[in-house]
Amino acid sequence: MSSFVSAVIVAAGGSTRMGSGESKQFLPLLGRPAISYTLRAFQSCALIDEIIVVCRAQDADRIRDVASEYAIEKLASVVEGGSCRAESVKNGLDKVSENAGYVAIHDGARPLVTPEEIEAVCTAAFETGAATLGTPVTDTIKIAGADNMIESTPDRSTLKAVQTPQVFEKELYTFALSDFGSGLENVTDDCALIENMGGEVLIVEGSRENIKLTTPIDIVIAESILKNRSAK
Repeated sequence: MSSFVSAVIVAAGGSTRMGSGESKQFLPLLGRPAISYTLRAFQSCALIDEIIVVCRAQDADRIRDVASEYAIEKLASVVEGGSCRAESVKNGLDKVSENAGYVAIHDGARPLVTPEEIEAVCTAAFETGAATLGTPVTDTIKIAGADNMIESTPDRSTLKAVQTPQVFEKELYTFALSDFGSGLENVTDDCALIENMGGEVLIVEGSRENIKLTTPIDIVIAESILKNRSAK
């Protein structure tokens, strides 16, 4: 199988929880748009051969401008997103190179991922067919009912907080997407598609710094992490 890896960067969300009229992909982190850090990480990873960005139609030109400003030479296409995450990924998948053997799917709003983490999860996928970054859960998790009353406590040692990128053999992912059927709007990560068809996904331990920008406090945390990295 070809080891050509196409990165599909999903940046089509509406940023409603951020409470800003601005797409969170363009919110400044130390003076740079957040998406620029995401793109630079994939540009810098030797195992990534091309980048496809999926975004809202009104953001496409800005994505191209950011790519030009920050020398994202691997950018192959900017694609309009769908009505849900899975449909957005499918739109990106439709544009990957015919040479692609693997797809690396990543949240555009995870700007702190490193080239080393991307390489680690790609390498794992080459061996297993499907891999994702993730970290052990440190909080105690409770399962609650509709009345918000605790029903049970799962064993924390078995729980992982899954991140992106999530990397799959392209043909495996394409089959899993078509096999899922209805309800794609409820799919919040791509591993669930593989799980649905009975497949296995290896979790590669990542970093707690690989946060997703969702609410305003995440901007403060992200900038603090970036300052700490630059000081090293």
